[in-house]
Amino acid sequence: MQTSDLLRHQLIKGLTTQRHEMGTDAAVDLWTQMAAQLILIIGAGGFDSLYARSVFLSQSTYSWLAAGSGPPQTDHRFAELEKSLQEQPPTLAGEANCLLLITFTNILASMIGERLTTRILNSAWDIAPQDTADKEVKNA
Repeated sequence: MQTSDLLRHQLIKGLTTQRHEMGTDAAVDLWTQMAAQLILIIGAGGFDSLYARSVFLSQSTYSWLAAGSGPPQTDHRFAELEKSLQEQPPTLAGEANCLLLITFTNILASMIGERLTTRILNSAWDIAPQDTADKEVKNA
C-alpha cells in the first residue's frame, strides 16, 4: 500500500473518530459533503453505483449495513445508512462508517487516481491541501 493510501486512510479514521463522538448525523455529514463534490464530476448515477458497491463490499464485515432498496432520493440519499448506524452501538457504527468510507475511496482512487481523490476529499471536507502535503513529507 502506498504512503498516500495510508494518509487517506488515516485522514478518514481521524475524521470518523471525531464525528462518531458527535453522533450519527455528523458521520453521515461526511458522506453528504463528499457526495456533493463527486456528483458534480461523475453524476448522481456514478456516485450511487460506487456507493452501492462500497456498501456491498463492506457488508462482508458489517452485514447490518443497509444497501437501500432502489435508487436513493437526492434529499435522503443516506437515510438507509443513517438508520443502520443509529441501530448500532456508537463505537461499532463509527467503525463501520470508517470502513465504508475507506472502501468507497479505495474504489474511487483506483478509478481516478490517488492525487485527484485526495483533492476531492480535501475540498469536500474543507481540509487545507497543505495539511496533507505536510503529512506526506513527514511520512516520506
